[in-house]
Amino acid sequence: MIVTTKEMLKNAQKGHYAVPAINTQGGNYDIIWAICRAAEEMHSPAILAHYTSTGAYSGDDWFVQVSKWCANKVSVPIAIHLDHGDSFETCMKALKYGFTSLMIDGSTKPIEENARLTNEVINTARCFGVPVEAEIGELLRLDNEGVQQENKNTADPQQVRQYLELCQPDSLAIGIGNAHGYYKGEPDIKLEVLEEVRKFTDIPLVLHGCTGMKEEIIKKAIQLGVAKINFGTEIRYKYVEHYEEALKTNHQGHSWKLSQFANNALTEDVKKIIRLAGSEGKA
Repeated sequence: MIVTTKEMLKNAQKGHYAVPAINTQGGNYDIIWAICRAAEEMHSPAILAHYTSTGAYSGDDWFVQVSKWCANKVSVPIAIHLDHGDSFETCMKALKYGFTSLMIDGSTKPIEENARLTNEVINTARCFGVPVEAEIGELLRLDNEGVQQENKNTADPQQVRQYLELCQPDSLAIGIGNAHGYYKGEPDIKLEVLEEVRKFTDIPLVLHGCTGMKEEIIKKAIQLGVAKINFGTEIRYKYVEHYEEALKTNHQGHSWKLSQFANNALTEDVKKIIRLAGSEGKA
């Protein structure tokens, strides 16, 4: 069942759980169907997330069509989400294709410019009933060894306040020391930033870069108002590992047998994320 993320995240925040948003590697059927299967079996809402960079091979429209097909095969709420949209044009293209949730990422820009860009997307997206996620505090980037390449992503709560005075997205990702990729060592996640932000806004918050983050940190963040947790790196690596394992079995050259093996195994991985999010039984 295809929905937007608006009510989904509001319900999550009220219920003190989060909705898992999982990157789908540009419309990979095995991954998308594993997410939908796991959500159906666990009676959980779920978000199918998409980077335009991963859609360069298969096509952004392909991702939407596969997502719609899979989402319509299950009874639980499934949203189709653009992750880290880098421009107004990118977001409008996604809106045209039928995404039911948009993220505009202006976190590298000064606050006023970030807010202006966010408002541009909000003003159009809301005409179509599509919610908008924004970000403040640029996410850290990790190299292949898990080493931080930059260290400027922790948001100042007062800057968050200033930003929210200029625009009102439907949800907000705040940099608190989190990063994309595998962490090397223990990341310094500053939950106190979320505590301060929660004092002046009840907007649903989003936690990016959850792969490798300690489970207790994620659970504490959820209690502080995080209503959406993002997983990308873990799922894409797990998928490849399962495919490698399938190649060692009696597949007889049938690619669908490889896909089926990987899909079955990945469904169990997604269930673990659903349990971590606390969204089991919330659909």
